[in-house]
Amino acid sequence: MSRRRAIAEINIVPYVDVMLVLLVIFMITAPIINQGVEVDLPAASAKPIASNAPMPIVVSVDKKAKLFLNISAAPSSPINSSVLQAEVAAALQRDPKRPVIVKADKTVSYDNVLQTMVLLQQAGVPNVGLETSNVKG
Repeated sequence: MSRRRAIAEINIVPYVDVMLVLLVIFMITAPIINQGVEVDLPAASAKPIASNAPMPIVVSVDKKAKLFLNISAAPSSPINSSVLQAEVAAALQRDPKRPVIVKADKTVSYDNVLQTMVLLQQAGVPNVGLETSNVKG
């Protein structure tokens, strides 16, 4: 009479299935995740921010002059000016050297961009950059 010996193997098929599902989920969601709000930027030839600089605080102004903040809890939802000031001031207290950029649609009036810059100044921002698209030529 022969004795059967127990097979002590790990079945990795369920782990592979889980990893493939996670891979598919990340492949689908990665292109959806967007930095800020889609705006049509004016073109200019300007130097880009240094790659070793900390992630900038980006205040976006869309065609309807609504404000968006990339560091808010809901970056794709419009934000109130007082909440914007509070969040920017808090972020600058944690990291005072963090750059602040205004990303405004090219059809937005100069007055709306200026008012946004005034809000940032009142929040304690010493310097504000303006984001542009690259000039193709």
